[in-house]
Amino acid sequence: MKKIFLFCLLLAAVIAGCKSILDVAPQSSITDENYFSTEGDFEPYVIGIYPFMRHFANNVTYGTERGEELVSALNSRFGTAWNHVISPTSGAINYNDWYKAIGNCNLLLAKIEPFAFSSNPDLRKKILAETYSLRAYFYFHLSRVIGDAPLMLEAVVGDHVPLLPRSSTAEVFKQINADLDTALNIFRSMSDFKITGYPSKYRFSYGAAQALKADVKLWSAKVLGGGATDLNDAITAIYEVEKTGVALNAEFKDVTTTRSATNPEVILSAFFLRDEPTTGISGIPNTTHYVMNALPYKTGVQGALNLDSLPYCETTANGQGAYQISPASRALFAKYPSDKRIPFTWVTERQASGPKISWITKYPGTKYPDDRVPDNDVIMYRLADLFLLKAEAYAALGQTNPAIEYLNKVRVRTGNGPYSGATDKATVEKEILDERGRELYFENKRWYDLVRFHKGGTIDIYKYIPNLTGKTTPIYWPLNITVLANNNLIKQTEGY
Repeated sequence: MKKIFLFCLLLAAVIAGCKSILDVAPQSSITDENYFSTEGDFEPYVIGIYPFMRHFANNVTYGTERGEELVSALNSRFGTAWNHVISPTSGAINYNDWYKAIGNCNLLLAKIEPFAFSSNPDLRKKILAETYSLRAYFYFHLSRVIGDAPLMLEAVVGDHVPLLPRSSTAEVFKQINADLDTALNIFRSMSDFKITGYPSKYRFSYGAAQALKADVKLWSAKVLGGGATDLNDAITAIYEVEKTGVALNAEFKDVTTTRSATNPEVILSAFFLRDEPTTGISGIPNTTHYVMNALPYKTGVQGALNLDSLPYCETTANGQGAYQISPASRALFAKYPSDKRIPFTWVTERQASGPKISWITKYPGTKYPDDRVPDNDVIMYRLADLFLLKAEAYAALGQTNPAIEYLNKVRVRTGNGPYSGATDKATVEKEILDERGRELYFENKRWYDLVRFHKGGTIDIYKYIPNLTGKTTPIYWPLNITVLANNNLIKQTEGY
């Protein structure tokens, strides 16, 4: 993965200068004239796209802050996402970063075409499969945020950037599925293909592409009305993941603290190093870990009777003390007060005056001699997540017995025992949602989970999320004035 950071300088030159709505044209002679001149140019280029994947996986504005998991701690950093005061003038987004990422995928796919990789055809296939997987991920992430989105599938290698309207969410998902099917077929066609094993947990593989496909199919089934066909496709994809050799960690405490390369549960994650630049390189999104906002700083917790058990940083350079676990999320655990995950999810600061802030311990970073640093890998998919997605798919089909079976696969290490509640569809679905809230707390999943279960009829997010109560804020985000001004074919998101 060190190649990623070395190559960022080159990729920054490749993608610098993107200004307009779909200006994904690399404005650099490195690419247009002579960069893709040998077969050896493509491997570092696809590696150089992965920082974008990390950027989106690391952004909690869209996946965590809109849910009910967080409340303010010492130093609130909440904005429009958490408050749900979102409008075209407050919180609207510019999707330029997504199209920079997509544009680089398109460019690689176009430029690799004449190269046969005669000495190593499997390397060509691997690069292609990863690139199609990355493009699918970028479109999936974007469409979950804004719904309808322009479908830019051709490389832009000149000064003319075509202006495109928003394609329907259904069309975008059709392309996402096509890219994933292409990627999976390419992975299978490699001469050394084995369904077991992961060459890297930090890059797309057969198992990681199947995990993404399962996520896509669950969203499509419940949010877009895909129904039983998509639910069964999700189950099939997860079955393929189960065959790849991943296994649950015996202890929950190891889930986020063991590096992904040696973590048996992880399927795909974003890599972090302590000394990466935090300001970002031109054209590459910055690398500040979202967990920084959850870690307290020492002066903020001075006098705590249990100071040694708090995941504090010496300075605000590494811990901002902005977030704590919400009462709503703590209530999910209150049903099982002996849950073994609790100490590795949060710890309550105790002062002489009594309990104070409940600090998040899910991603504790690494305690170095000079300070604690938030440098855990950001997990995108792990086996427990997939087990619960499979339980969700079975429950949505009305098959509650296998749903409970997969729910219990996750519960086995919690100390809570097998599920023993009612077995009707509505009750089982709510228990699966609650279990995802416990198991996957602060892993940037919650908002998307709530939307799926809202659309599936399990909950009403406008009553479930405290900050949405009494509001009519749409699920999808508005686009900002820059997007609309640069392309008169783009229409504002419905509801704004």
